[in-house]
Amino acid sequence: MGVFVFLPLVLPLSAWPVARLAEPHLHPRTATRLLTAFATVMAVCSTLCLALLMVVGTAQLPGNPLPDGWSDPEVRAAVPYDEIAGKAAIPALILVLAVCARTLWRHHRIARRARRALAGLPSSTVVVLPEAKPYAYALPGRPRGRVVVTTALLRGLIPPERRALFAHERAHLTARHHRYLLAVRLAARANPFLRPLRTAVTYTTERWADEDAARSVGSRRVVARAIGKAALLSGTGSAPAFAGFSGFGGVAGFSASSGFSGFASAGPVPRRVAALLGPAPVARNWPPVFTSVGLAAWGAAVGTLVSAMSSANSAVTMFLILHAATPF
Repeated sequence: MGVFVFLPLVLPLSAWPVARLAEPHLHPRTATRLLTAFATVMAVCSTLCLALLMVVGTAQLPGNPLPDGWSDPEVRAAVPYDEIAGKAAIPALILVLAVCARTLWRHHRIARRARRALAGLPSSTVVVLPEAKPYAYALPGRPRGRVVVTTALLRGLIPPERRALFAHERAHLTARHHRYLLAVRLAARANPFLRPLRTAVTYTTERWADEDAARSVGSRRVVARAIGKAALLSGTGSAPAFAGFSGFGGVAGFSASSGFSGFASAGPVPRRVAALLGPAPVARNWPPVFTSVGLAAWGAAVGTLVSAMSSANSAVTMFLILHAATPF
């Protein structure tokens, strides 16, 4: 295996440039799909390599239940610095599995709690709550999910802006943005180097919903105005934030994005409003090669491919070595 077993642990760094350039230069739908694919593959590869390293480390522990041949010098020689890397991989993999399991458990627990809270209300796709806190969010579910909004937020918007709000939330449900958000969140838990991709996808899913809402209501300016008003009404965020669900204007009860921090800042809401006041992004499945974002995307693609090949090579090599070292 050699040093190839360590490559998937650091190759997520190759995706940092595209995570930074995708937001302003790619259609948000394309950016979301590309970044989620890169993050998911790289996270799986790095976790697999941690598992391979853990096999070597576990075999060195006294009293382990593994075959004695797995601790032979020939097996340990396949991993550089086996004494350190093998044993360090044991707590690292346990931590990765624990935080990923906790993220999944929390995601499903919050979804169940939200659905129970709405259980006694009419089974319509739009739920209006008589609350003084202004927020809105899209709650995934079968068959179509539900859009939840409070009267406090609706009172602050005129009819065209309300249509923009509902179109935005329906776009989250239609495109199943919660799946992208959960995937990149788990990827960032598996490998901290993937956190910039999670941050970027959190923003691009909101931009994706903004563009779909603008196309639905026929006015980008109306959507921009609705987002700005919703952010101003919410202040610094009056509803609790839960990861993995999508909201409007950064003010959702189930928003994975940051709260509004003022139009003078460079936060998500001002950037979204500025993007909507500009021309619509061009929809492409892949950016042009000879551009900064195109080169960054190809760099991330090569990094992802090398990560997959390195982890596959390491897995096959380890299997053959362990098979040869195991007595029958």
